[in-house]
Amino acid sequence: MMKTKKLEAILWSIAFPGFGQLLNGHHIKGILFVILEFTINVNSFFNQAIMFSFLGKIKEAHAVVDYQWLMFYPCVYLFAMYDAYKFAEGENPQLSFVPFAFGAYFVTVGLMYSQNSIFGVSFGPIWLPMMSLIPGVGIGFIIRHILIKTASKPNHTE
Repeated sequence: MMKTKKLEAILWSIAFPGFGQLLNGHHIKGILFVILEFTINVNSFFNQAIMFSFLGKIKEAHAVVDYQWLMFYPCVYLFAMYDAYKFAEGENPQLSFVPFAFGAYFVTVGLMYSQNSIFGVSFGPIWLPMMSLIPGVGIGFIIRHILIKTASKPNHTE
């Protein structure tokens, strides 16, 4: 069986958590992620909130979404992406999980603040968390770089 390429695994995981695991041959884990995604999605009314957000109906998106369920989504989603990436063909760079973890953290924080207005604008439960992913992953890469550089420095204690 040919292993899945890392980019393919990431892109399928973005499309639907669990698909990257299924492509990598991790069927039980893939089915578990699909079930988790479906359960969180249905109970949080995520698709309806996405629809309202894309139509510019931010108040309706806030009204329909169940934040208690949606708070689970960023961690499940980004962990599924990391897991698919980790087990796909190719080198696993040192500390490759750090950008994914910071991405999940920032999206979760973005979700928590999505009920507030920022500069008089309410971005809603979809747009602010999505926009939070970019700085989260970026900071994750910076921290990963710092950790790798710090760990590779020779210790000059005598």
